[in-house]
Amino acid sequence: MSVEFKDYYKILGVTRQASQDEISKAFKKLARKHHPDLNPGDAGAESKFKEAGEAYEVLKDPEKRKLYDQLGPNWQQGQNFQPPPGFENMRFNFSGQGGPGGPGFGAGGFSDFFETLFGGAAGAGGPRAGGFGGGFQQRPRRGQDAEVTYEISLEQAFAGGPQSISLQEHVPGADGYPVMQTRTLKVNIPPGVKDGQKIRLAGQGNPGGAGGEPGDLYMRIKLKAHPHFKVKDDNIVYDLALAPWEAALGATVRVPTLDGAVEMKIPPGVGSGAKMRVRGKGLGTAGKRGDQMVRIMIQTPKTLSDEERRLWEELAKASAFQPRD
Repeated sequence: MSVEFKDYYKILGVTRQASQDEISKAFKKLARKHHPDLNPGDAGAESKFKEAGEAYEVLKDPEKRKLYDQLGPNWQQGQNFQPPPGFENMRFNFSGQGGPGGPGFGAGGFSDFFETLFGGAAGAGGPRAGGFGGGFQQRPRRGQDAEVTYEISLEQAFAGGPQSISLQEHVPGADGYPVMQTRTLKVNIPPGVKDGQKIRLAGQGNPGGAGGEPGDLYMRIKLKAHPHFKVKDDNIVYDLALAPWEAALGATVRVPTLDGAVEMKIPPGVGSGAKMRVRGKGLGTAGKRGDQMVRIMIQTPKTLSDEERRLWEELAKASAFQPRD
């Protein structure tokens, strides 16, 4: 989800090269000017007070400032912002103080941009209006849900069962920069799962803030292409090749399914494109499983021996069949 980008340097009126002392002085000046105690009932002043506090919360902290500076100087206020890869799992706990001479801010008063980039603990009602020098009042914050795509074969989708999946994810490193780590999860695939279906893994999403519970992980199923079968809704489609004489005289043939081969009786005179049904061999839950549709595809030999050609020519002379009547 995109949010409005916040230029914290611009909010405090300092450059990106400003020292920590310059940032602190700029914040104190704005905080005194817009403090709610000095501007009772002024919503605009309160909004600027909150913005200054949010900007200071980031820029006074070397780790937060380093992470924020990775976004680069090209973002402009008012653009839609979506964090780049590696920022999804960044979560910082607050220091507990608003800084020297600064107000205490609860994260409830911070913007969606701050929450998207840093997560953190939610406060009780945003910035406190009652003077300077307070601390953060933290409460647990639930982590965000996440989604991954997991590719499985048609056979695995039909049978279901336990699977091990490995997830590559970014987590904060010791220096504040994201590092990659691998996490392995055991997942039970329900039998008959379909393409696009989501499986919820409770508590396996992004970590929560201030001891809050983690979010959930949603695993979206993607079915791999199969060399013999196609999927149409809940049904499996299989093209069965028949020789002309099998189609004309009828035959009993073995037909593969996702649940093993079955014997199928082909009636005499079946035409190419006709469909026959094997019930219960498609996808879906038990009792509501789809079928396998067997589509007849009559094949003719690409090359003929002299004897075969003679027999076909005799059949053509003897037969009264007119396929285009």
